Formats: sequence, C-alpha cells, structure tokens
Amino acid sequence: MKTFVMLHGINHNMFGKRDPVQYGTITLDEIDSRLQALGKELGVAVESFQTNSEGDMCERIHQAFTDKADGVLINAGAWTHYSYGIRDALAILTVPIVEIHMSNIHAREAFRHQSVFAEIVKGQICGFGVDSYLLGLRAAVSAAAA
Repeated sequence: MKTFVMLHGINHNMFGKRDPVQYGTITLDEIDSRLQALGKELGVAVESFQTNSEGDMCERIHQAFTDKADGVLINAGAWTHYSYGIRDALAILTVPIVEIHMSNIHAREAFRHQSVFAEIVKGQICGFGVDSYLLGLRAAVSAAAA
C-alpha cells in the first residue's frame, strides 16, 4: 500500500481554538480523521505528524525519505514563509510534495504571500479550509500515480 505523510506545522495543535475566522473550529484530530477516511477510500495509508519544533519537522521529513514515502503533504504554518531548513529538508525528497494552507495565504498579510517551498513543491492548495487537505491528498495520490 502506498504511504503519504501529512506534516502539520507550528501551532496546528491549536486548531479549533485559535483564530476561528481564518481556520474555523475544526481540530487537528478531526482533520487527520478526514484524511484517514479519504486515504482508505483512495487505497493509501496516511501518516500524520505535528510538531512545534523546526528540528523535529526536518527529522520527520528525513524519515519520510528513508522510509520511501510515496508523497508528502505539508502545512508548515508560519514556517512556510521563512524556514530554509525545512525547505532544504523537503528538497531531498524525490516524491510529490503538496503544500497546503487552510486560509488563502495570498489574501492575508503581505509577509504570508511568500512561500520558501514554492519552487520545490508539485503544487499549492490554499483557501478551502479543511478541504485544502482533502484536495491536497487527492493531488498527491494522483501525482504519485503519474
């Protein structure tokens, strides 16, 4: 069975509690449950990981490489805009990477318009709330099959 890794970044453990205007009231556990259900429907495994530590995120990306994951989805949160360490870790991967954001980062504060991952990801899906994750998984599975 193909395996896809969902990487949740900084502060995502607070989904459901923080800024419901931008992120709604859905929790991280609910997002992961929906990804698991869609993964089952698509015939793939989804492994989810969340951390507030940049180093731990890089280590999990390295593990995805070592484990030969078939694709990676990442919502790095604020790290999207400045973490060259995470960007360089992602660049090691040879599988499709899909960048995900619940909010439309291009319609928010100017500093959020920049993604340091943009050059190395297969694509970016943002602005659709929890559906950004589900669309991202569908896109990653499709890209891995191509």
